[in-house]
Amino acid sequence: MVEADTCKPSGKLKGKNPPPGKCNKGHDSDCCKEGKFYNTYKCSPPVSNHTKATLTLNGFDSGEDGGSPCECDDKFHEDSELIVALLTGWFNKKKTVYEVVDECDSTMGCDDEHDFQPPCANNIVNASDAVWDDLGVCGDKRGEMEIYWSDT
Repeated sequence: MVEADTCKPSGKLKGKNPPPGKCNKGHDSDCCKEGKFYNTYKCSPPVSNHTKATLTLNGFDSGEDGGSPCECDDKFHEDSELIVALLTGWFNKKKTVYEVVDECDSTMGCDDEHDFQPPCANNIVNASDAVWDDLGVCGDKRGEMEIYWSDT
């Protein structure tokens, strides 16, 4: 069984179109679409010493695709910082090799606080440009890749 299959959607969120100029398409972000239903998750796949996830590129600074300030410290962060946002089910305000500063909300979205983006899928780790640099991934290879991570 695939780990992500152990966490089923907990509900649906009905999308609405963002107001003009409110859809930030940075880092190839998607914006909510009027009437489309998005899965929400109150769980995430179980964490093991080898948890599979999808690493995505995300901006954590003001005006970038993260939306509001980070959950852990209520601050914005520069792209040069080695930081990530974990899913709602994985998020518990801890620090790892890369500092966890935010939650990739899998229960809410399509509003101003979430930059009018849909809820995160149940296996996402959002990472800053610096994390991608640190991993040695550059150019058009950035944006989304399958990874394995562990809780330290």
